[in-house]
Formats: sequence, C-alpha cells, structure tokens
Amino acid sequence: MDGSCKHCLKWMWVACFYFEFMLVSAEFQRFQHPVKADGSLSFLVIGDWGRKGAYNQSQVALQMGKVGEKLAIDFVISTGDNFYEKGLATPYDPHFKHSFTNIYSANSLQKQWYSVLGNHDYRGDVQAQLSPILRKIDSRWLCLRSFLVNTEIAELFFIDTTPFVDEYFRNPKHQKFDWRGVIPRNKYLTRVLKELRCALRESVGKWKIVIGHHPIRSIGHHGQTKELITLLLPILEAYNVDMYINGHDHCLQHLSSITSPLQFFTSGGGSKAWKGDFDYLDGGGDDEIKFYYDGQGFMSVELTPTNAKIAFYDVSGNVLHSFNSNQLYYTYSTEM
Repeated sequence: MDGSCKHCLKWMWVACFYFEFMLVSAEFQRFQHPVKADGSLSFLVIGDWGRKGAYNQSQVALQMGKVGEKLAIDFVISTGDNFYEKGLATPYDPHFKHSFTNIYSANSLQKQWYSVLGNHDYRGDVQAQLSPILRKIDSRWLCLRSFLVNTEIAELFFIDTTPFVDEYFRNPKHQKFDWRGVIPRNKYLTRVLKELRCALRESVGKWKIVIGHHPIRSIGHHGQTKELITLLLPILEAYNVDMYINGHDHCLQHLSSITSPLQFFTSGGGSKAWKGDFDYLDGGGDDEIKFYYDGQGFMSVELTPTNAKIAFYDVSGNVLHSFNSNQLYYTYSTEM
C-alpha cells in the first residue's frame, strides 16, 4: 500500500469515527411552543387511534373537538400506535388522511400535533411517519423518534420507547419490525437515555413531562414495562419529573407513585379498547391506583405556573376522573 492510499484510509477512519461520534452525541431536536397570554397552557392527549374512524375513533374525535374548543387548547399529543395495524406503507399512504386528517377535523384540533411512534408504527415503513412529506400533506403533523418541546412553563420530553422492549427483538413471533435507525440497539438506547438525562438536567421548566408509548406502571392489558422500570424510571425520579404519559394499553388510567410526586397517566383509548382486561400491579398496592377505565376516551391537561389539572373523558364527553396537583402536594406536605 503506497503513502497516498494509507493517507486516504486514515481519513476514512477519521470520517467514520466523527460520524459515529455525532450520531451518538446528537441532541434531541428542540421545538418552541408559546403559552397563552396569561401564561397558561392546555392540550389534549390521545393514543392508539388510527383505524379510519372505526371502533369509536370518530366519536372520540368529536368529543375531543368539543373539549378542545372549551379549553382553547394549544396543541395535541399522540402517545403512539398512530396507524393500525402496520403503520404507514409510504408517506403517500391514504391511511394517513383516512385515519388522521379526515377524522380530527374539528376547528379546535387544527393545532400542532406532537406524536411519538408506537410498536404498531414500527411494523410499517417507520420512515414514512417521520417524513417531512406528511407535514406538507397536513401541516399539523410532527412525529419524531425522540424530541423536546419547550413551552416556557413546561418542558415536554418525547421518548421513543419501542426499541427498549426486549420481546420485540428476541421473540417477535409473526411481527416484523422496521428497525432502520435503531440498530445497533444498545448504542441507540444509550444515546436516548444520555440525551434525556442531559435535557432534564438543563431543564428550567416549572413542569417536566415525559411522553412515551409504553407504560412504566400499568394495570392494563400489557401491564408494566420492566425495561422502562429498570432504565427510564430512575432517571425520571432523579430529575423530579412530574408526569409520565403513555398509551399502548387501550384504556385510561392514573397511577400515583408512593415514593415521589411522579404521576403515571395512560391515554390509549383512541379507538379499539379491551373491555374487562385488567392486570395486577407487581410490587405495588391499591393506594397507587387512582383511576382505571377500560373504554375509549382521551385526556386533557391544563397547566399554570402553580397548578396542573388533568381530566379523563369517555366517548360521550363525560368527565370520568380529574386530578389537581394541589391535592398531591397537600398530601405530601401533611405527611412530612
């Protein structure tokens, strides 16, 4: 090998190392979203919905429109499993319009939608949902693997949880996942956790809210996600995260930590729900379970600098459960 070849090879290795370093150290993409003139913020949360209007998806969307208008929402969050059964086939898949644009048509829902991927989304062309082409088709749509939204009084951390689940890699059964952008898995997970830790450390938001598809604590069909309990939960507790919001279980639920102010909310009732499907809470007690409903519905969040109000609604728009953060802090202050 002559000197010029050695020189070229050297720079090829340098370039590869630099690219790998940038990939590992890349920060979450950040977005700014303004609060209302009075400093408050309100949004809706829906998960597990994309069924072309079936399984009461259209009825849930109708009630979302009504509540969205009443609360003057600033945006909508989707907790994943956006398109059933296998995500989107291409960025031009008509499933996008049939399950999103044509369904969530109320005026109050014509706001930014911040979405994460669910396990069913990974069973299609995962790049399709991440494509900027969808934003041109419907400007409301924004879906990335992991990212951050800063709203002045709150910071929202969106985490790609599907790659954390061992079962999808070790025993996928009949399911085929699109792991482009995830492999090598260990490096991917290390980067996500590192960037989440750094972002939480730097956060100055009054409220810290983490959103992912899979539950950490749950009494729904899928139950708890052991990988998230091991890898993600300690980070949330270490940096005083206020809420973890997820989908995956097709229900509505609220669980409360007995060791910290962290609250667990599931909003996965966007369409098909599993009536009567109930799991037990390993290592926990009844005092952690604040609310559980196995039907369709959605969730609202109203934030001010001093208070957070959460409400769950059913397919008819009835309020099934509400929670005020003042209740939590009053409880902790009286117990200390």
